[in-house]
Amino acid sequence: MKNILTSLAVAGTIALGSVTAVQAEGQGLLDTIIERDSLLCTGHNGSYLGFAEVDGEGEWQGFDIEFCKALATAILGSPDKLQIIPVSWAQRFPAIQSGDIDVIIKVTGWTMTRDTELGLQYSRPYFIGPFYVMSKTELGAEGIADLEGGVFCVNAGTTVERVLTDYMETNGIEYESLAFEKGEELRAAFYAGRCDAIAGFGPFLSATRVNAENPDDFEILGDVLALEPEGIVTRQGEDDFMDVINWMVSALMMAEENGITQANVDEMKANPPSASIERLLGVTPGVGTRLGLHDDWAYNVIKTVGNYGEIYDRTIGEGSRYKLPRGLNNLWNNGGLHYPLVLD
Repeated sequence: MKNILTSLAVAGTIALGSVTAVQAEGQGLLDTIIERDSLLCTGHNGSYLGFAEVDGEGEWQGFDIEFCKALATAILGSPDKLQIIPVSWAQRFPAIQSGDIDVIIKVTGWTMTRDTELGLQYSRPYFIGPFYVMSKTELGAEGIADLEGGVFCVNAGTTVERVLTDYMETNGIEYESLAFEKGEELRAAFYAGRCDAIAGFGPFLSATRVNAENPDDFEILGDVLALEPEGIVTRQGEDDFMDVINWMVSALMMAEENGITQANVDEMKANPPSASIERLLGVTPGVGTRLGLHDDWAYNVIKTVGNYGEIYDRTIGEGSRYKLPRGLNNLWNNGGLHYPLVLD
């Protein structure tokens, strides 16, 4: 798949206005995307390992990128109609508010302020994110309290800063914060010894450790700062578009729950084991019409990216170099928090 990739060297100063689509008065975003025949989805202004990164051939890959592909396929029938727009953590909200992008799929925490004060609308959580602290092994810290007085590196413009502040204030731990806009700058500072510890999203910390020259020099402490539900975000009032997003996420989970994979989806469609699978794969008419899509939209999504578990495994799970355990991101029937909605 060939995405529109703006040079990463200038991504931090990207002129987002150049990709803004004019939305006709009274026309919903879903109709605008269909008329434009492309979906504008968030990337990263560098590399958010495992979630949004660029491989050696200049192609976007990662957990969030797969959901961007899934959404483009659901609406437009093909991941080739996806445009990845590199934006920083701080840029993502102004970009969605102005209409320069259609959707934020960028492990964005669902908070009350964002939900009620920024004109945003969140989907159901598609990822459950724990926050941890990783420190230098040589410090011998068994918990965060052992790092009192130390310097903590954090990503600027993210909920990590608030989560760390809340935890430290609640537990009466003094510390100094050092914030960086780009993940690669933060990692470089940590590797270079500019901070004693790094606070962040569990997957980000794990990826940071994996990519260190000597991973054993660092360890993730067992204390959990907080859990954060990550949602897909668009502008308030785009209910039709959000319906598609929510059912796309649910379809991926329903496929995993029922053993439907990228490899066997054709067989399942030809010989559906139940009425609900007939509906999911578009054998029974109506599953697309309700959303303003073709009836085979979910079939196309699964054929393109697989089910939720397949996406997780190849991007950040056991099939990737990051090997992050599913944990709470398992389905409900495997000890996790995720579940598909009822497709009737």
